[in-house]
Amino acid sequence: MFANSSRNLLRTSIFHRCKSTLVVAEHNNEALNPVTLNTIAAAKKIGGDVTVLVAGTKCGPASEAVAKVEGVAKVLVAENDAFKGFTPESLTPLVLAAQNQFKFTHILAGATAFGKNVLPRVAAKLDVSPISEIIDVKSEDTFVRTIYAGNAVLTLRSKDPVKVITVRGTNFAPAAATGGSGAVEPAPAGDYAQSLTEFVSQELTKSDRPELTSAKVIISGGRGLKSGDNFKLLYDLADKFGAAVGASRAAVDAGYVPNDLQIGQTGKIVAPDLYVAVGISGAIQHLAGMKDSKTIVAINKDPEAPIFQVADIGLVADLFKAVPELTGKL
Repeated sequence: MFANSSRNLLRTSIFHRCKSTLVVAEHNNEALNPVTLNTIAAAKKIGGDVTVLVAGTKCGPASEAVAKVEGVAKVLVAENDAFKGFTPESLTPLVLAAQNQFKFTHILAGATAFGKNVLPRVAAKLDVSPISEIIDVKSEDTFVRTIYAGNAVLTLRSKDPVKVITVRGTNFAPAAATGGSGAVEPAPAGDYAQSLTEFVSQELTKSDRPELTSAKVIISGGRGLKSGDNFKLLYDLADKFGAAVGASRAAVDAGYVPNDLQIGQTGKIVAPDLYVAVGISGAIQHLAGMKDSKTIVAINKDPEAPIFQVADIGLVADLFKAVPELTGKL
C-alpha cells in the first residue's frame, strides 16, 4: 500500500514538473494585443513553464515586449512572409511544429476572432477536443466556462493529453508587462506558405476612442436610438468619459453602426468598470457579452425591459431627453 502511494505521488510530481503551456500571441508586429497578457495570466494559473509563440513578418518589437512579461520563460519567434495577415492556414502548421518539438501540455490563445480561427484547427490536427472561452482555471485539467448564452456555468475536466483552450480575457487580470526576462529563440523552421489562401489586404477602422475589449467605460446603444445619426448622442456622452462606444446586435443589423461595435454572444465580450446601456432591451445574447461589467447603468423607457434585471442603476426615461441632459451635467 505504501509502495502504491509512493508511485502515485511520484507520478503526480513528475506531471507537475512536466506541465508546459504554449500561448499563441496576438499582435500587429509592433505591439501585443492586450488579450495576450490576459491569456498569459491564465497560463500562469495552470502552472508550469509558459512559452509564447510570436509569428509575423517583422515582429521584433512584439517579441521583445512579450519577453518582458512577468512569468514568460521562453519566446519562440517566427518571421516569415507566409505569416502576412496572420492567416490560420499558415499559423496552424507552425503551432503544430512547435508542439511536435516541445510537447506542450496546454496550448492557449485569446477567445478573439484570431484565437477562434487558429486553435480549433490545431485541436482537429491533434485529434483533441478544443475548450472554448474559459473563465477560470481550477487545475491543470479542470476549467470553467459558460454555456447557454451565459445562463449556466460549466466546470469541465479534460482527459485529452493536450489541452487546446481559448481564454475569455475579461475574466483574467492581465499579466504584468514588465519584470520578466524570457529567453528569445527561433521557432521551428519550415515551409509555412500556403497556396490555398493568400492575404490581400485589410481595412481597419481608425478611432481615437479606446478599443472595446480593453475600455474602462463603454456607452452602448440599441435599436431604441432609431437611426445611426442618433448615435451622435452616445458619442457626445462618451467624449465626457473618454469612453468607447458599442452597440447591440439589433442596432448593427439595422445598419445604425458597423459590426465591429457589436457587443454580445456573437460580438465582443466586454467587462468594463462602467457599462451604460442606452435604448437596449437586454436580449439574452447581448447580456452574455456585458453582464460581467463592474457597474451597469441602463436607460430605457420600458420599465419591463430585461436589461433592468442585471442593471445596478436603472433609469426609466426617454433616452432622447435623458442622454442630452446627462451629457450637459457632466
